[in-house]
Amino acid sequence: MKRVPHHPVKRLEDLPYIGTHIAADLRKAGIGMPDELRDQRPFDVYTQLQAVMGRRHDPCVLYTLLSVEHFFINGEVVPWWDFTESGKKIIRSHRAAIQSPNQKNQH
Repeated sequence: MKRVPHHPVKRLEDLPYIGTHIAADLRKAGIGMPDELRDQRPFDVYTQLQAVMGRRHDPCVLYTLLSVEHFFINGEVVPWWDFTESGKKIIRSHRAAIQSPNQKNQH
């Protein structure tokens, strides 16, 4: 596992795998600073993004959030794709919560 140099994480974009697009979506969901993200569960953030954006995000966004959670806990940068299997399990266990608004209206 790669350990991150000790530099302050001041912006969302300073977090591993959080680029400008995901950071912008997080800000629209009311998460503007890394500490605000640190205090939330990845799946909860993933569903918040769905509500704000009006569509379900790609599951890779959840895997990225799991990677960021790992970074917060361990100080290690682990590739987001290493969280694919655990992310799929989380998605399967919460299937109803991640349906797109259009899918919910069809039932």
